[in-house]
Amino acid sequence: MHASMWSYIWDLCDMGIENVVKELKESGFTGISVNTAYHAGRFLQVRSNKRKTYFPQDGALYYPVNKNLYKDMLIQPEQARIMDENPYFWDELFNICAKYSMDVSGWTVCLHNTRIGMKYPQVAVRNVYNDPCYYNLCPSNDNVRMYIKTVIAELTKRYPFHALELESLNYMGFSHEFHHEKDGYGLTQKAQFLLSLCFCDACMEKAKKAGVPIEEAKRNVKKYIDDILKAGIPEDDDNEFLNAGIEYFKNDPAVYTYLKWRSSVVTLLASEIREVADQKTKIYFLSLLTPSLSWLFGVDFAQIGKVSDGIVVCCYDTDAKQVGLDMQQSYDAVNNSTRLFTGLRLFYPEVHDEQELTVKMKNAIDSGSEGFLLYNYGLVPQTRLEWAKNSIRSITE
Repeated sequence: MHASMWSYIWDLCDMGIENVVKELKESGFTGISVNTAYHAGRFLQVRSNKRKTYFPQDGALYYPVNKNLYKDMLIQPEQARIMDENPYFWDELFNICAKYSMDVSGWTVCLHNTRIGMKYPQVAVRNVYNDPCYYNLCPSNDNVRMYIKTVIAELTKRYPFHALELESLNYMGFSHEFHHEKDGYGLTQKAQFLLSLCFCDACMEKAKKAGVPIEEAKRNVKKYIDDILKAGIPEDDDNEFLNAGIEYFKNDPAVYTYLKWRSSVVTLLASEIREVADQKTKIYFLSLLTPSLSWLFGVDFAQIGKVSDGIVVCCYDTDAKQVGLDMQQSYDAVNNSTRLFTGLRLFYPEVHDEQELTVKMKNAIDSGSEGFLLYNYGLVPQTRLEWAKNSIRSITE
């Protein structure tokens, strides 16, 4: 059974790489997943012996970048400063993990990159009003596609990763924890979805070439949003919207066709990434949503399964029963053809105790999961690692 722990480079540097790897090995983990590209944030570093808060650089790459690979590109990479302080981090990590027979995976944030969106606003998702969504790079944009494929090719050809776990390789939602987000209206999930739809130049051009009536779709989406925002109180039909999925728009052929095309953009990018990545490295798509909801992010779950080596289904903020249901739905969606793994957070009160974690993990395994990725080594106290250790033991013995 695969069992890996999502971990930050700064925690490993603070606590000592071998100390962390040894502890994870003794806790029953078979691997460690470490950030190779990451976004900004503010983190409470519970376990660090050097700090208690950390603010990572926005949109930086966490390995020694060969900038010559990007010299002819619009988008230029930014190497995280911590790599200047720890230039041999990856060599040391791979050597230590080999000593303990532990796999090393690269946890790679792809299109969630506010640094790049702000510096190159022409590559960001743009809503129907042409407002840039700086935190989400558009998967249709050729500059974005070239950049992320170069990152992944460089990573996999330089280092012997077991896998790259690709986060945010898709369109994102309107609400995603940007700085001090304000919404005095009270947007429903349907309204947020409509505001997240991309009509940037790249999407408009490529959708038109694919035969999508994109101008009509844009007009219709704008009218939907305008009508919603004119109302004094938002009309909530989210249950119907979420249950129907894309079929909610079946009576609007232009928008319906556009949404179908939108998912093909993400699938094609995932396929191209599998082609440029070194074959020794598995490519796992990290899905924050289950198959019935993945369309919100332009993800065709079944098709992604066909072009990737596996999918990590993040069963966050849900109870043990729902974990089993979500994994069963995921298993059924890919027709047994795709390796599935379950992402779980060790956050309280998302998980209250060791028993609850064990039941979550057991339900996932019973529903087709081949293993787990747990979040996150430095963000939770050592007692949660004990929960994980005992839970792993319970389901493997």
